[in-house]
Amino acid sequence: MDLSRALRYQPLKLPLFPPQFQNPINHLHPKPTFLVPRGTRLMVTAKKRPPIEGVSEELNSIANQNLDFAYTRRQVRSAFVEVQQQLDHCLFKLAPTGIRTEEWYERNSRGLQIFCKSWMPKQGVPIKGVLFFCHGYGDTCVFFFEGIARRIAASGYAVYAMDYPGFGLSEGLHGYIPSFDQLADDVIEQYTKIKGRPELKGLPHFILGQSMGGAVTLKVHLKEPYAWDGVVLVAPMCKIAEDVTPPAAAQKILILMSKVMPKAKLIPQKDLAELAFRDPIKRKMAVYNVTCYNDHVRLKTAVELLYATKDIEMQVEKVSSPLLILHGAADKVTDPLVSQYLYEKASSEDKTLKLYPEGYHCILEGEPDDRIFSVLDDIITWLDSRCSLT
Repeated sequence: MDLSRALRYQPLKLPLFPPQFQNPINHLHPKPTFLVPRGTRLMVTAKKRPPIEGVSEELNSIANQNLDFAYTRRQVRSAFVEVQQQLDHCLFKLAPTGIRTEEWYERNSRGLQIFCKSWMPKQGVPIKGVLFFCHGYGDTCVFFFEGIARRIAASGYAVYAMDYPGFGLSEGLHGYIPSFDQLADDVIEQYTKIKGRPELKGLPHFILGQSMGGAVTLKVHLKEPYAWDGVVLVAPMCKIAEDVTPPAAAQKILILMSKVMPKAKLIPQKDLAELAFRDPIKRKMAVYNVTCYNDHVRLKTAVELLYATKDIEMQVEKVSSPLLILHGAADKVTDPLVSQYLYEKASSEDKTLKLYPEGYHCILEGEPDDRIFSVLDDIITWLDSRCSLT
């Protein structure tokens, strides 16, 4: 999930010196408050997660820990793995069996531990190609994508995914993007290492980005235009619509504030599940994505997303890879008209745009079962047509 909706401009009403400055921080306080110890630092509290129905008090207590640090997020994920796998969702209950998986942590060149996972076809099934995944804002590669990856792997593809620094199970302050360019470089570094594995030699390489991951994917492609045999974008955040972009004066204030307190959580973010999931039953399952960042948007993160989408918009005609764009026609989180804009402006000779009638933002997770499998089949069919067994 991403920030296009969350960044819709609202006049900032931020008391710069509220009475809470004198109070100690309670990391589970439901509203953001600020503390200035001896006038030297600004800190912002974590938003309290509402109770998750159907799980024990102990699990709710675990889920309500401060998730700013990776070790806590990993504890929470471990506690909820069994609960997640038992959800009554088609991606979990109809997941193909026999898929070989591997999880590992790898320290990158910036010294951060990055979480990675792979899904391989059943033993003996030839591998047609390799698909690399870029997740959306606040998300992780080990919740709904678990079922998506298994279905694609069952069709003969090696699937690899990572959590960005500051998201999911990777190290870094939760929800914090100090540099979108750096984030793209982190993805390039990790996936370049994986591409070099002997078992993947000679296979076509594809990259799939969802929501904000679409912006990551486009940045990765623009940095290395010949590194991929195809790009798949699902409801991509590649341009902030005019009615969503803050006025120039407000942007200047945001940029200035992000330099003073970049990690502060001051941009309100609505619960986007109602806008993202069309199926009301699946919408209720979003709360089980317990390592998802759903707090107020950090100032620097918001500014970096604005910068990134502006940069992509200026370079959209340089998008040259074979391109598949998939978008729900009723998406109110990222605008399907922006996907239409990307499709028209991209210089790719091989490009396809598919709009799904009545589809919301999460067309791979939040639609009726038949629509979810239809979108997955469209992705697999497109991949199949662009690679062959060697």
